Amino acid sequence: MSQRQGADLSYEDGARAVELARESVESYVQHGQREQPGSMREAFYERTGAFVRLESTRGRGSLRGCAGGYRSDDQLGHVIVDAAIEAASEDSCGSEVSPSELPNLTVSVCTVKNVILTDDPLADLELGTHGVAIDGGEGGWLYPTVPVQNDWSAREYLDRTCRKAKLAPGAWEDDDVIVTLFEGQVFREREADGSIEEV
Repeated sequence: MSQRQGADLSYEDGARAVELARESVESYVQHGQREQPGSMREAFYERTGAFVRLESTRGRGSLRGCAGGYRSDDQLGHVIVDAAIEAASEDSCGSEVSPSELPNLTVSVCTVKNVILTDDPLADLELGTHGVAIDGGEGGWLYPTVPVQNDWSAREYLDRTCRKAKLAPGAWEDDDVIVTLFEGQVFREREADGSIEEV
């Protein structure tokens, strides 16, 4: 088991991370441009991974885009911008986010710290603390908050992350599938372009 530290964000840092992700999505969707992080908060100079999720508030709500990675050599501010753009692109959920969707999207950001390569994910996984990333198939990951929100067991959490990676449930037990656990801080908009909370 190996691990490394990452960014530890204050509430103000987390709120700015979500704002930066939203600005990046809007700049990309409306103008086809890459937002620059500008004058960054100190935590945003950390070199660590991050994920961005876009969810539609229309109807019953649905995942509209997700992107990112648990490791990066780039500064956090740039990782958030790139993940937000990728989440809004057609590469994420099959179709690009359109300008008319922007008022109905909520944005969340998960910043990564304490990455753990594990040989025994079932034993090492702490529900509510660890996100899971699967390297194998097409690769897939889920936020640390997801199993708690859905009342999943550790085994179900690992199985569903495998399915997201286009692998069979239980593939996380295969020797050629690499499972990485990561701790993450999750910040999200309570409603589209609304106030921000840490989850």
